[in-house]
Amino acid sequence: MATVASTEPNETSGRTRSRSLGWPVAAISYLQATPLLLILGFFFILPILTIVVVSFWDYDFAGLYPDFLTMNYTDTLGSWVTWKTYLNTLKFTVLTWALTLVIGFWVAYFLAFHIRTTTMQMVLFLVCTVPFLTSNIIRMISWIPVLGRNGLVNSALIKLGVIPEPIEWLLYSDFAVVLALVHLNTLFMVTPIFNTLMRIDRSLIEAARDCGASGSQILWNVILPLAKPGMAIGSIFVVTLVMADFSTVQVMSGGQSASVALMMKNQMSLLQYPAAAANAVVLLVVVLLMVAAILRVVDIRKEL
Repeated sequence: MATVASTEPNETSGRTRSRSLGWPVAAISYLQATPLLLILGFFFILPILTIVVVSFWDYDFAGLYPDFLTMNYTDTLGSWVTWKTYLNTLKFTVLTWALTLVIGFWVAYFLAFHIRTTTMQMVLFLVCTVPFLTSNIIRMISWIPVLGRNGLVNSALIKLGVIPEPIEWLLYSDFAVVLALVHLNTLFMVTPIFNTLMRIDRSLIEAARDCGASGSQILWNVILPLAKPGMAIGSIFVVTLVMADFSTVQVMSGGQSASVALMMKNQMSLLQYPAAAANAVVLLVVVLLMVAAILRVVDIRKEL
């Protein structure tokens, strides 16, 4: 009885001390998170809230008028031109995503599994990043002398006798837009996939070989499932970048194609800021839905 009585106060005092120490620890945790909250609030949440507020304002050629009108959303969602523009943007996004996923996976696969030394892997990876040290505009415009009517591709094909006359749709077309978007965004798919493939335990591949699995079976049943987090992260990068791109569509299509971002840019050039803000809110919702769909398919928390 004496022993029991002596231990009860100790347990009670221990619980009391843990409860008393809980408040300072929680306060320190909140204090440590305060800078991040301030940065996110000022540079992320506040701009989005401003865009949402402005999207309900009224406007004319003379200025903006604070109000609460749904006219901008009605004009945006009720216009067939807007829906057609969104469909065109989604077409560019899907095509670019599919091509960058295929190209990015095989480039990352080659670097991770066919290059034996880490030094050579880093050297080749840096070689892949060299074109990205220049401006996007420069890399995009560099396709014009290659794909033009008298460009390198048409001149070479005519000299080889493959075609009798220049191919017109190589430049200033949807093909040129997708080609430029793939060129600009492939690295954003290569990097996360390469990072994921490098984390794969090589003993799993050796175990699959010992069990009699072929190369294609190892690729399909071992490597691809383990590479899904990196593919999902790369997909998020590519989707968000392509959906927000306007300069590539404008230059490479010669003004013959449109995108949502290009439509917003034209609205802002006409000082139609509330209409552009409404389009921005709708675009943000569409992109968030696409990202949510990717996250439902693949759990990227394993990669983070």
